[in-house]
Amino acid sequence: MSEAPEKTETERPAAGTPAGKRLAALVLRSQRALLWEQIWPPLAAILVVLGFFLAVSWAGLWISIPPLARIFGLIVFTLLLAASLSPFLWLKLPRRTEALSRLDRESGIAHRPATAIEDRLANASSDPVMDALWRAHRSTAERNEKRLRTPWPAPRLAWRDPYAIRALVLLSVIATFFVASGDHLRRIAAAFDFSGVIAPKIYRVDAWVTPPSYTGRAPLLLPGIRHDQPAPKESAAFTVPAGSELIVRATGLSALDLAPHGGLTEQKTEGQAKASERHFRIGASGSLTVKGLPGGAIVWPFNAVPDMPPKISFTQEPETSGRGTLTLNYKLEDDYGVASAEARITPLPPEPGMLAARALVPPPEFPLTLPQAHTRSGNGQTSRDISDHPWAGAIVNLQLAARDDAGNEGLSDTREVQLPERNFTKELALALVEQRRILAQDANARDKVMLALVALMIAPDRFTADTGIYLGLRTAFARLRFAKNDADLVSLLDYLWEMALQIEDGDLSDVDRELKAAQDALREALQRGASDEEIKRLMDNLRAALDKFIQALTEQLRRQDQAGDRPLDRNARVIRPQDLKNMLDRMENLAKSGNRDAARKMLDDMQAMLDSLSRSRQAQGDPQGEGNDPLDELGRMIQEQQRLRDKTYRQGRQEGQQNGRPNGQQDDRNRRAYGDLKGNQQELRQKLEQMLEALKRQRGQPGQEENGEGGGSEAEKQANDALGRAGKAMEDAEGSLEGGDSEGAVDAQGRALQALRKGAQSLADAMQGEGEGQGQPGGQQSGSTERTDPLGRPMRSREYGDDYTVKIPGEIDVQRARRVLEELRRRFSEPDRPREELDYLERLLRDF
Repeated sequence: MSEAPEKTETERPAAGTPAGKRLAALVLRSQRALLWEQIWPPLAAILVVLGFFLAVSWAGLWISIPPLARIFGLIVFTLLLAASLSPFLWLKLPRRTEALSRLDRESGIAHRPATAIEDRLANASSDPVMDALWRAHRSTAERNEKRLRTPWPAPRLAWRDPYAIRALVLLSVIATFFVASGDHLRRIAAAFDFSGVIAPKIYRVDAWVTPPSYTGRAPLLLPGIRHDQPAPKESAAFTVPAGSELIVRATGLSALDLAPHGGLTEQKTEGQAKASERHFRIGASGSLTVKGLPGGAIVWPFNAVPDMPPKISFTQEPETSGRGTLTLNYKLEDDYGVASAEARITPLPPEPGMLAARALVPPPEFPLTLPQAHTRSGNGQTSRDISDHPWAGAIVNLQLAARDDAGNEGLSDTREVQLPERNFTKELALALVEQRRILAQDANARDKVMLALVALMIAPDRFTADTGIYLGLRTAFARLRFAKNDADLVSLLDYLWEMALQIEDGDLSDVDRELKAAQDALREALQRGASDEEIKRLMDNLRAALDKFIQALTEQLRRQDQAGDRPLDRNARVIRPQDLKNMLDRMENLAKSGNRDAARKMLDDMQAMLDSLSRSRQAQGDPQGEGNDPLDELGRMIQEQQRLRDKTYRQGRQEGQQNGRPNGQQDDRNRRAYGDLKGNQQELRQKLEQMLEALKRQRGQPGQEENGEGGGSEAEKQANDALGRAGKAMEDAEGSLEGGDSEGAVDAQGRALQALRKGAQSLADAMQGEGEGQGQPGGQQSGSTERTDPLGRPMRSREYGDDYTVKIPGEIDVQRARRVLEELRRRFSEPDRPREELDYLERLLRDF
């Protein structure tokens, strides 16, 4: 009998009967068993794959392999999982016939009772026998239906997994669970961490601010933007000097989307990249926004600090000294440093109702000396000889101006001063200079000056006895009368000045001008930091001009002496040509050692000395006179002791350079040198003792006894004390020189030098006290203003004190400073030294 097709509901047992209910329940359970047998094998495979994934994850596989291997592992597990899930694609619900067949097969009853109940005859028949047999068959099947049992699912996993891999995976999961205690989720998540496999877009944005060079501020590096670092969305404002340059440079980006705000303006520079670099000027406070970044927009705010104008003010009233030298003392202040300063001179405003003058030549203007390059705060002093300027002697307004590198300018208050002028002793020279000044200040005063020249020529025998001078006046008058333009009048100003100098100085005026030009050239070179070669050349020019000046001055004074002029005041100090030459040598050494400020100061002192010498010459003195004044003698002793100390120091240094090498010849020379030094020191000590004896005899004069001064004043006792210490120090120096101890000798000679100065100070105070009671020599009474010698030094009380107005380094100090400077330059030239040390050496050598 073939399998019957699916029966209709009418052919099956009635659903409401007990047999029908039981059969329906058996069929449903059989269908479920069949369904589970289809589902469980792939589901078990899925669980095995997932369990294996957990086991390897908790074992730490993913955190120990590179990202690329993680991807490969995940692909393998994904494929296994997909293979495990594939049976679900062909999953079908079991049919009723399959469930009945499963009941018959599992019950083991013959003739398939469950199926027979559902069967029907293949062909309809009216045969009663056939019908009886069919009914008997169904009756038997219905009786056997009570013996049917629900089948259990049989997925046959053991047949599918003969090696029990599922059990091994289960054990692995349990073991690794305890291995990864507390770190389960992180180890599982590590399998999905692909960072580094797919390289992100590498880019960076760098930005820095370069302040103006004159500020001396270091560049400011802004926090950069990186592909692997999150940039802050907001940051504090960066404080930078106004006028700074902001540079933004990008790498790895095709373009920079930047939006400036506030005081930022973009600058176009030659040679910059089109899109990868942008330049901005920070003129005022503002911000810059960087857009188009993967991480979002970034804002850099800036606080621009404006450059304040410099401040300059007078610290003292303008002073005049020498033969037309204007001295200005001032204070400078600026936030980044003063670049330059100058003195501005303007004419006084015209009085009400008066026409404004038309100046033929502008008033003098000259630069001011800065205490140091780019002075931030300091006091300065400038001395300027304007005696030959046409405006010399005029009353003007004086104002100081200072500028910084940004172009800001600061002005001082205005002072009304009279410009210094040269003191002319000849009336005709003085008159010519006055007319020259009138014409220079107002070209419209031409007729007035012409009338004055006519007046000077009225009585030639009285005012202009020299025929050459009279002819010069006639020439000046003619040039003024026939002048066609201002250029002709300006040339007349120079002619009038030349005539005044010729009348006043005679042949000395030419060498005087040459000396002044050499001094000005050297001063200007020292101020602008000229090279050593140029300084040496200008020093040679100054030496030559000074030699000519001294020769001409000596010749003029000789002629004056033959004419019977009165001698120089006995209290006046003298200057020798050798003193000036020594001063030039020390000035050159100071310039070579880098101390050019001290060299300029010494040059000003030399000019003051020559001015004092000129005043002494005008008084018809003798510059070569020598006196027996104790103070003069002490001054020479101090100079001689200083030279002796310098020689001792050089001898010790020369001996040290021999490095202890045995050489009999050198030893003999050293002994002879120390012997000569000892003899010179002994001779100087004996001179000091003789002078002390002379002073003691002088204090015993009757006139002093009558005044009750026999015991000596307090100043005299201090002088004796100091000079006694000087003699003892000289004696110690002799002993050190005898033993070849140069260091001990230099120390003792230094103490002797200091004691001599203190003794000279005290002796000067004592002699000044006597002068106040008895009258000053040379007609100068007590209470008069302080007097200076031809060297420009204060007379008596302040001459030998320790607190000198001008601090000039000694020869030993200059040599030591020069050696230090050479050593610094040598070390700076060695590139293998640490960067920090080279930077420090550069800062030390910056001003040299």
